[in-house]
Amino acid sequence: MSVSMRDLDPAFQSAGQKAYPLSLLYHPPVRSLTIYRGIEVWRIENFKPVAIPHSSHGKFFTGDSYVILKTIALKSGALRHDIHYWLGKDTSQDEAGAAALKTVELDAALGGRAVQYREVQGHETERFLSYFKPCIIPQEGGIASGFKHVEAEEYKIRMFTCQGKHVVHVKEVPFARSSLNHDDIFILDTANKIFQFNGSNSCIQERAKALEVVQHIKDTYHDGKCDIATVEDGKLMSDAETGEFWGFFGGFAPLPRKTSTEETKSADALPTQLFCLEKGQAEPVAADSLTKELLDTNKCYLLDCVGEIYVWMGRSTSLDERKAASGAAEEYLRSQDRTKSHIIRVIENFETVTFRSKFETWPQSTEVAVSEDGRGKVAALLKRQGLNVRGLLKAAPTKEEPQPYIDCTGNLQVWRVNGQEKTLLPVPDQSKFYSGECYIFQYTCPGEDQEECLVGTWFGKQSVEEDRTSATSQANKMVESLKFMASQMQIYEGNEPILFFAIFQSFLVLKGGLSDGYKNSISEKELPDETYKEDGVALFRVQGSGPENMQAIQVEPVASSLNSSYCYILQNGSSVFTWIGNLTTPEVQELVERQLDVIKPNMQSKLQKEGSESEAFWEILGGKSEYPSQKIAKDAESDPHLFSCTFIKEDLKVTEIYNFNQDDLMTEDVFILDCHSSIFVWVGQQVDQKLKAQALAIGQMHGNSFQRKLSILKNGGRPTLNNKPKRRTAVSHGGRSVATEQPQQRSRSVSFSPDRVRVRGRSPAFNALASTFENANARNLSTPPPQVRKPYPKSGPADSSNAAPRSTALASLAATFEQPPREPLMPRSIKPRPKSPPKSDSNSKENAMSGKIEALTIQEDVKENDVEDEEGLTLYPYDRLTTVSSDPAADIDVTKRETYLSSAEFREKFGMTKEAFYKLPKWKQNKLKMALQLF
Repeated sequence: MSVSMRDLDPAFQSAGQKAYPLSLLYHPPVRSLTIYRGIEVWRIENFKPVAIPHSSHGKFFTGDSYVILKTIALKSGALRHDIHYWLGKDTSQDEAGAAALKTVELDAALGGRAVQYREVQGHETERFLSYFKPCIIPQEGGIASGFKHVEAEEYKIRMFTCQGKHVVHVKEVPFARSSLNHDDIFILDTANKIFQFNGSNSCIQERAKALEVVQHIKDTYHDGKCDIATVEDGKLMSDAETGEFWGFFGGFAPLPRKTSTEETKSADALPTQLFCLEKGQAEPVAADSLTKELLDTNKCYLLDCVGEIYVWMGRSTSLDERKAASGAAEEYLRSQDRTKSHIIRVIENFETVTFRSKFETWPQSTEVAVSEDGRGKVAALLKRQGLNVRGLLKAAPTKEEPQPYIDCTGNLQVWRVNGQEKTLLPVPDQSKFYSGECYIFQYTCPGEDQEECLVGTWFGKQSVEEDRTSATSQANKMVESLKFMASQMQIYEGNEPILFFAIFQSFLVLKGGLSDGYKNSISEKELPDETYKEDGVALFRVQGSGPENMQAIQVEPVASSLNSSYCYILQNGSSVFTWIGNLTTPEVQELVERQLDVIKPNMQSKLQKEGSESEAFWEILGGKSEYPSQKIAKDAESDPHLFSCTFIKEDLKVTEIYNFNQDDLMTEDVFILDCHSSIFVWVGQQVDQKLKAQALAIGQMHGNSFQRKLSILKNGGRPTLNNKPKRRTAVSHGGRSVATEQPQQRSRSVSFSPDRVRVRGRSPAFNALASTFENANARNLSTPPPQVRKPYPKSGPADSSNAAPRSTALASLAATFEQPPREPLMPRSIKPRPKSPPKSDSNSKENAMSGKIEALTIQEDVKENDVEDEEGLTLYPYDRLTTVSSDPAADIDVTKRETYLSSAEFREKFGMTKEAFYKLPKWKQNKLKMALQLF
């Protein structure tokens, strides 16, 4: 896209410089004043954008149109932009059109990669509302009317309705009894008191969010000086505040039922349609299915998804063509009388995930550099005009905070899985894993009041499905034996989270395997057995950040496996070589010596520096060959995404929460935090049982969100000082703790010399764990306990040392699921077991500890079944396999519930055979399973 100075409005020439760091977005500082960081706002005045001062951000007038820019600085230093244009209900059509066109110009000034959203008053997207928390309340008037306001002698009573669990849609309604109903929440704003009326059918989460609106009205319109009262629907005149509320309406009277004022079309009733936008006209595109190949880079397209409209703009289109496409989309909505619908404009190669999901096929995108080129061209144009272009260039990368220490001195047990059996590994072998095996580990450490417990599984890249299924099943049994009080994690080789390495400290991955499943697998495929042999040839890549976070990964013993950014250990029988890459640091080189203590502890190595290797070294590797010098690339940076999961009439609704922080966590919901390489599942304490059955029970929070916020609000906006906070800190993500006696603390066994000082480097993700494991009486380090700075302090009293119990810290990272195929793994529903008869007092405590903490043997509780399929798989009736079953089947793979149905019942439920079902795309399989409550 070519850009010239005449195309750019002067008001946009310095836009996009005021970025808000991504880390602060999710953990904002305590707000003493309302500051919308990273936000720039322009109002359309005489068809030109005029910048709005920060003091007026969040204030909108019904007769105006606005352009809003949100800028976020990612950790990589890159800037991300989202542009919105907001249309008041009384704005003119000409001003609305000008706002749409100016949005396209602003995108061009930013390099042509921002996503653009159309917002209509009263129908704003949740993303937009999340910028101006807790809410926006548009005021009457506008620039055209001169903002004429009449000074009222008496305070005008107003009434609002509030809707939304995570962001609040506030709408002013007539001050009349007929506006009230049983389904919504209403705020009555009077001169001396603000009332919140909670309809009997409203949910607790919406009530909690409405309290934030009450606080906003109190601070904004009453200077923080007025009383607050809540009125519950159905209380009649039982207390003074309720009577005072109904007094404004002339006394109590029955409320009418809520009536729908707008007819909404069902999104499922109408198909998605694709149109090509040319010369201001929308021409349908004939196609049997939507594919990426239908989109031409030289054209613009409109995708009508009924509930929202997408405009796709090819990279090769001009600015004028994009403006024409924007105008055509506006005209398309007017022609169909859908002026309140959302329009989302996306640029080729920068499409949103939601847009891509509308297509049957969409190829994996590669890193696109063209956006930086376009951004640089715009910067060059403006620089020649003598303007500041600092914001248009790539921002400097954010410096990482110093990495605090962590002291892992808990108890670790590891089992190797072999079919339906598991074997406890001796301490020296606990950190030596085979790539063809599956392992179960259990880690316990001291909590604040009781022991914390983590149960996890590790799947090697070459492991067989039978062992993976068995490991998952046995781990579930271990968690069940601990009464679901343990956190649980599942890990795939090559995607281990930092918490895993912190627990294992020195980690070794060997090729091959010892299990029967692996042996049978390579035998059936006629593959050679590559299992590591101590007297054979083996090459190990050494990596890590310090003595307590180091790994040695066995790779192919060929020269092409080398990399200048790593160090390697090469063994050949009685000979050992260490190879030092030219780009490695002294710290990494030290790890080689430490890993030699693990692999070949009693042998002297021969040092090989890159560029001066001996002939014997190359001979073992089969001769010289080219190898890379760049470090192994990690996955591209991805913003964290938070999702709320709720049941609505048997259907699971998943909603994304934008610009989230700790306050968005609610005790009544399950939340999924997708950090790209890690997935956390947070479960509120008051979650409905149906939803608990489909989420990992690893989160906990005290009190409900409405009561907590009401208490804070009535205490002048501050938590009570004498009470322990009812919610845990954001970093905890709600871990559970093991209700067992505190065993005698013992130090961890390690494979390298204990004389070496352990210096633990760590990433910011370890901040939550640092104080948890810090125990001066149980340290096994030669260094004194370090000072730990809590990364996310509570917005409460200064002394909050007891605010975040240690029992929550382990689960902050324990729910990390590193799955290459991103499929949710839901735990099976478990029927409560009858309590076993009490044992003798002398042994009861020891037996309880053995059953809960050691978990070496798990008592099975399997119901008898009369039917098995042709492969020997136990079959169950459909009612026992659903996620909401009152009598769930035991010992099943909860990710494949449908496999336990008989062929006849499978055909009855799914309308097809099992063979036909498994030929469907994975997403279609999951959709059918979800509809049948098998997912």
